[in-house]
Amino acid sequence: MKAIILSAGQGTRLLPLTSDKPKCTLKLEGRAIIEWQIDALIAAGVHDIVVVAGYKMEKVQRLLDRRYGRGAVKIVFNPFYEVADNLASCWMVRGEMTGDFLLINGDTLFEPVLASRMIAQKPPITLARDEKPHYDDDDMKLILQGDRLLSIGKKLPLERVNGESIGMIRFHPEGADLFRQTIEECMREPAALQRWYLSVIDEISQSGQPVWTHNIHGLDWMEIDYPLDFKHAEAMVRQWDWSAASAEEAPEIHLSTTY
Repeated sequence: MKAIILSAGQGTRLLPLTSDKPKCTLKLEGRAIIEWQIDALIAAGVHDIVVVAGYKMEKVQRLLDRRYGRGAVKIVFNPFYEVADNLASCWMVRGEMTGDFLLINGDTLFEPVLASRMIAQKPPITLARDEKPHYDDDDMKLILQGDRLLSIGKKLPLERVNGESIGMIRFHPEGADLFRQTIEECMREPAALQRWYLSVIDEISQSGQPVWTHNIHGLDWMEIDYPLDFKHAEAMVRQWDWSAASAEEAPEIHLSTTY
């Protein structure tokens, strides 16, 4: 099982915290955001990890080499991070999108059991979803029919919304092939530079190809977008059991033969 983490952006909504470092390297309780993600993945049994980096990539490289060992986490550089949205990051790493993998937003924190639950899903494409009483403009909202995705986006009619994406998708080989092919088709158009990768998931679901969701309500996760988010995130991660992945001793990572 592979995990691909999209961490190319600066995180401008966190300025001035990100004025000289990428969002994914900001510290929470002694660990960078990306360390919390990787440690959770390793605790869930994922050892083949690829990070798409852009803004001040060298700082991401140094952090990961120091924590996990030189080359243990593969880094792919996205040179378009200043002018393109995260669909371009997916295009840069499309060669890694084979077999079974998780695709994860670089600012989504999650507890290990959440990753384990997603790994266990069987459909070709499964999107992790949560639910809450009210949704705001910044939520990546979902319209569902049971567990099947009908539409995803930030501007969906609120009266029809019944879930939100947390920024994690599980792909089996069939779904990976479809996702990769759709990305390649989309990137032929100049407008693709301003598209999110979730717009491709929306396109797939509306084409008649089934995209399924899995409800992770009750499990810990959080998106880090604003300085205030750090206080809530610190309180959340303090409750996690990290006996298998301590901050002082890095969990073992097995080098991929594709590195």
